[in-house]
Amino acid sequence: MISFACFAPHPPIILPEIGSAEDRKKVKLVIESLKKLGEKFRKVDPDLVIISSPHPDWGIKVPLYFLISENQSFKYQNYQSPSNLKIEPSYRFIYPVLTTLDSCRQHFEWGKNLKIKDYKLKVALVASGDMSHCLKSEGPYGFHPDGPKFDKAFIEALRKKDLETIFELNDLYPEAGECGLRSFCFVLGILEGSELNWQPKILAYQGPFGVGYLVVEFNLT
Repeated sequence: MISFACFAPHPPIILPEIGSAEDRKKVKLVIESLKKLGEKFRKVDPDLVIISSPHPDWGIKVPLYFLISENQSFKYQNYQSPSNLKIEPSYRFIYPVLTTLDSCRQHFEWGKNLKIKDYKLKVALVASGDMSHCLKSEGPYGFHPDGPKFDKAFIEALRKKDLETIFELNDLYPEAGECGLRSFCFVLGILEGSELNWQPKILAYQGPFGVGYLVVEFNLT
């Protein structure tokens, strides 16, 4: 069964060994929200973790840094694609899933077809990804008006659980420069296929460096 689910950003700058104190202060709300998620994650103490990301390495390491405590021991499986994800429901494994260039709707369908609801173990879902990289002229891709429009539209659609709008956001704002939408859609598909009543709660959204960082907790009933 699914016992925990979240969306988490993955900029290395939020790690204390990489980001300066000044930089981390600028994203204080994001960091505090990730720590709050970590408290819930450790309380749930999941048996198995599925984490999706558009990137290896930091895309996996950054969210899990805030979630997993030193007292929790997990073994990492090899990276897999969401199109043919093979999961053996066994204790204390992390399954990292790298998203593809296929559509957001396709990632949602892949997630929906996983049938996680049939697992007897406590499963944690983590969608790692950043929002638009075009929020500011000094950002990594410069400024484009699609950037803030995309981020606002995604958050509004997520609050409403408006999946059809979420699937269309890449077409509506093609220059947003996001990296997390497919990762988010994959986990949304798993939640939708679980037959749980899932409700998103926005914990934080900040973009001081020109990239949108969104933290979302899901209430599951």
